[in-house]
Amino acid sequence: MATITINQQTYEVPDGITVLQAARQLGIFIPTLCDHPHLTPYGGCRLCMVEIEGFRTLQAACTIPVANNMVIHTESEKVKKAREFALSLIFSERNHFCPYCQVSGGDCELQNAAYRIGMTHWPLQPNWQPFPVDASHPYIILEHNRCILCRRCIRACSELVGVNTLGVANRGARTFIIADFEVPLGESTCVSCGMCVQVCPTGAMIDRKSAYQGKKSEARHVETICTGCSLGCGLDVLITDNRILSIYGNWDAPVNRGVLCKVGRYYPLDDDRPRLTTPLVRKNGELKPATWEEALKKAASALRNHTKQSAALISARLNVESLYTFRKVFAEGLQSPLVTSLSAHALRSLVDALGDLDEPFEGSVADLDNATSILMMRADLAHEHEVLGFFVRRSLNRGVHLTVADTRENAFAALAEATLTFKEGHQSAVIEGLIAAVARLGLSRTDYSEDAVANLANAAKVTGLATDEFLKAAYQITRGDKPVIVYDPATMQDAGAIKALVRLARMIGATLISLKGDANALAAVQLGLAEPLRTTAYEVAYVALGDEVPCEALVAAMEDVPFLIIQASRESKLTARADVVLPVYTWAEESGHYLNLEGRLQETHPCLSAPEQAKSNETVLRELAEVLGVSAEGDWRIALTQRVAPVAIAV
Repeated sequence: MATITINQQTYEVPDGITVLQAARQLGIFIPTLCDHPHLTPYGGCRLCMVEIEGFRTLQAACTIPVANNMVIHTESEKVKKAREFALSLIFSERNHFCPYCQVSGGDCELQNAAYRIGMTHWPLQPNWQPFPVDASHPYIILEHNRCILCRRCIRACSELVGVNTLGVANRGARTFIIADFEVPLGESTCVSCGMCVQVCPTGAMIDRKSAYQGKKSEARHVETICTGCSLGCGLDVLITDNRILSIYGNWDAPVNRGVLCKVGRYYPLDDDRPRLTTPLVRKNGELKPATWEEALKKAASALRNHTKQSAALISARLNVESLYTFRKVFAEGLQSPLVTSLSAHALRSLVDALGDLDEPFEGSVADLDNATSILMMRADLAHEHEVLGFFVRRSLNRGVHLTVADTRENAFAALAEATLTFKEGHQSAVIEGLIAAVARLGLSRTDYSEDAVANLANAAKVTGLATDEFLKAAYQITRGDKPVIVYDPATMQDAGAIKALVRLARMIGATLISLKGDANALAAVQLGLAEPLRTTAYEVAYVALGDEVPCEALVAAMEDVPFLIIQASRESKLTARADVVLPVYTWAEESGHYLNLEGRLQETHPCLSAPEQAKSNETVLRELAEVLGVSAEGDWRIALTQRVAPVAIAV
C-alpha cells in the first residue's frame, strides 16, 4: 500500500494504480474525456491535470502512478486554469453546436465538463470550417464536427474487440478518425459491434436507431442477459416510454465485461415483425380472436385426442423455467412420442459423446484471456458467437498463436499461423492426425502408446493433407503452457470426433470451449430436449417458438401436420397456418434463467411491459397443463444436474 495526500487528506491506496484510479476509489472527482476505466490510459485530453508537490509541471492523473508520500492537489487555481484552457482548445477545434447535438443536455461528457467549471461560452472562437459526416454505415453515424480526437473509439476497437478498423489520418487540425485506409465506415472492415458508440464521450459516434429519440441520462436502465446465442452477454438496456432506446454492454457482466456484438446491440431494435396480442383460433378456415380459455381448451382437446401422434417442439431461446415446464407437460404428462428443442440437431454429437464421458471436460470463456495458443476447430466466430470471436481477436494482439481447422472459408484463417482445410466428414481423421503429430514431435503431456508415424501417414492419406501441415499445426497449438481449443458441436460429424478432440485436449493440456448454439441449448440438453426431429407423420404439433423466427426446414416439417398449435410473440409463416395461436412475452418482457455455454446460470429481467393479453411462456404452459390435467410441478434446478454435462454447472 502507498500513503498519499490528496487535497490535504491522507489516504492509503494500492501500489501501482494511477492517481486518477486512486481518486476514483476515494470518491474524489477529477474530470476526464479521453480516459475510460476499461481502456488503457492515453493522456491525450489533458483535462485530468493535477498538481503534485515536487513536480515542475502539472501531471496527467490518468497516466502517472501513485508513489508513497505523494502530495496531490486536484482543485488548486493552477489546476482550474489549466482545465479551462484545455476545454477552450477542445471546443475551438471543431463545431460543437450543442443545441443541435443529440447528446446535448446530460449525455455529453464534454458539455458536462464545461458546465462543471462554469463555462457558459467559447473563450476561443472555432474556425467554422465544416467537417464531413459519414452516414454510410447501417447502424452508426460518424460526425466529425463533434469529434474531440480522444481516440476512445480507436482503443475500444483494438483493445476490446481486436478488429483494429479505426485509426487516425493527417496531423494537427486536419486529424480525422478514419476506417481502414480512409474508406467510408459502411464499406470498411467494421463488424458493427457498436463499441465505438458505447465509449464515445460526445456525439461523434451515434446510433442511427436511437439518435434524437431520448437521453441516456433520463432513460431507465435495466440489466439483463442477451439471448442471441449461448454466450449470455450482460446487457444494459435503456428504456423510455416503454420502448428500447438503445442497448449497451454491461461493464460489470462477468461473461462479456461490456463487449457486445451486433446481435445483442442492434438486432433486437430491428425486429419489426407484427406482434401477436390476443389468442387466435381457426374458425371456418380463418384465424379469429378468442379468449384464453377457448384457445387453451381447443389446444388441449387436440392434444388429448392424438397423444400418441403428437409432437412437441420448443425454442432453446426460452428460459429454463419454460423448458422444464414444457418437458413436464409433454414428456412426463402426455408422454408425447417426440418432445425436443428446435436446436437439438446442432448438439446431437455432443449429447452422444456425453454417453461415454463421465465428467465435465470443458472450461471457461475466461481461459481465453490467458491462452498462449488457440485451435479453432470448425468454429465460425465471425458470424456466430461473435463476442467470443472478439476475445480471440484481441488475444492475437498480444501474440497468441492461432490455428484454424475448417472445411469452409473461415474469416480467421487470414489471422492464423497455421491452417488445415479439409473435406466434410474428415473431422475425426484430422483430429487423429493432430494427435499423432503432437506425439511425433514429442510434445504430448500424456502417454501415447500407438505408432505415431503410421497414424500420421494414415491421417494424411485419408484427409489429403500433407504430414508437414499436421506437424506445423501441432507445433503451433502446443506453443505455451495454456492452449485453448474452440469448437462447434454442430459441425462435428459424430460423437467420435468430439471424443477425439477431448483426447487431443488432454494430450496438450488444453481447455476446451464449445459453442452451444441457442441461448439455452445447454439447458435443453440437460433436460433431455435434444431428440432429433423425426419425419414421422404427426396428427398434432405444439411448437413453442417464443421470439424465434422459424427456419424454412421447420416450416416444411410442419406443413403436413393436420393440427398446429403455435406459442409465439410475433407473426410468422407458422402462425399464419396454425389452428391455435397463443401470444406470449418477448425476451424483453420476460424474466427467467439461462445456462450459458460455460455452465454459468444467469437471470434475465423484464425491460418492457407486455400487451395486456400476452402471457409469459411458462404461464401459458402451466395453464395448458391445468386444462390437460397433468402436473407441471418440480424443481428445474435439480433437473439441470441429473445428468453429466460437458461443463461444470453451478445452480
